[in-house]
Amino acid sequence: MTFLSVHPFLSFNLAVVLLILGKILTLNLDLLRRYSIPEPVAGGFLCIAVTGGLWAVFDLRVAFEVGIRDFLLLVFFAGIGLKSDIRTLLAGGRPLVILLVLATGFILLQNFAGMGLAGLFGMAPQAGLMVGSVSLTGGVGTTLAWAPIFAERLGITNALELGVAANTVGLIAACVIGGPIAALLIRRGGLKAEGRRDLDIGVPNEGRAVRMDYFCILWAILALNVTVLLGLALHEAIAAAGVTLPAFVSCLVAGIILRNLLPLAPRRLVLRVWPGVDDALALISDLSLGLFLIMALMGLQIWELSGVLLFITVALVVQILLTVGFTIWVVFPAMGRDYEAAVISAGFGGITLGSTATAIANMTAVAQQHGAAHRAFVIVPLVCGFFIDIVNALIISALVG
Repeated sequence: MTFLSVHPFLSFNLAVVLLILGKILTLNLDLLRRYSIPEPVAGGFLCIAVTGGLWAVFDLRVAFEVGIRDFLLLVFFAGIGLKSDIRTLLAGGRPLVILLVLATGFILLQNFAGMGLAGLFGMAPQAGLMVGSVSLTGGVGTTLAWAPIFAERLGITNALELGVAANTVGLIAACVIGGPIAALLIRRGGLKAEGRRDLDIGVPNEGRAVRMDYFCILWAILALNVTVLLGLALHEAIAAAGVTLPAFVSCLVAGIILRNLLPLAPRRLVLRVWPGVDDALALISDLSLGLFLIMALMGLQIWELSGVLLFITVALVVQILLTVGFTIWVVFPAMGRDYEAAVISAGFGGITLGSTATAIANMTAVAQQHGAAHRAFVIVPLVCGFFIDIVNALIISALVG
């Protein structure tokens, strides 16, 4: 067994190369474009294939040092906040509540399925929570937080391995299913985006010219940096009050606050500069998200799956089928059966199988192909990164006992 650690600078440049390759693949392969497969996913899977091959053939385990990854996520959510108009947020109140209720119901379904399968495999039922909402809805952070409790209180010594393996497979699945689900719903319902609003992330694959120049990019970088600084300060204040939330939620809130203070700035400056800054924010956010997701896929250690392969395979097949069925037949109708609902459906797999970044990447790929869905890009991050973490923790605590 041989380990190879890749230097952070080399890891970052490899991520850039993989993102370029992902873009080339999605531009040239009609299958990827038709099903709105995100560019980072296409590039990230190339890395997984190579590292998986090195492990399988030479027993070489490659680990990439990607410390900048978390900062890129903060930049991305700062950009989302800076493009969020409070009027759109208020209009999204009812759909946000509906999506939260749906996600809560699915967490219960996810956990009962995991516990049932654990019982069938002769394991403690609570072990099934590690292939349920602990690892899938909760992600790596929740898995690392709960695994010691499962080991000490319940005697499930392989809780960490189960959770990490399930999260690995769930992340990959979430990257793959979102685009095809949205493509199916859009095609079947003949859905179209309303109006010609600008995209929240990235630029359209075709259509209007992008309005950017040197100063627009500089203003965008400054706005993002200020937002991240304010977001981190807000995060520290919230933590001091005894409340634990992901740092990206604080950056999202800080961006929303700054964006809606914009009318206080000189009107002439806003009208002259901000449209181009909006485009620059969208492009920088897109790059940040793409690099973050590439690095997340680079960081997957697929050899962690080997010890629990059969149980993980059966459990994740069931969870993926539940997610697809629930999204098509419950989430899409409940969210209104319109184009926004289709984009939210693309992100629902990210909420329940992967991560907030996966959800947004799926929705971005759909929006770049079919048109903007601004409300979806506000509702889904708030549900993913804020409300659902609280609900998930309460449900896990109740089921652990």
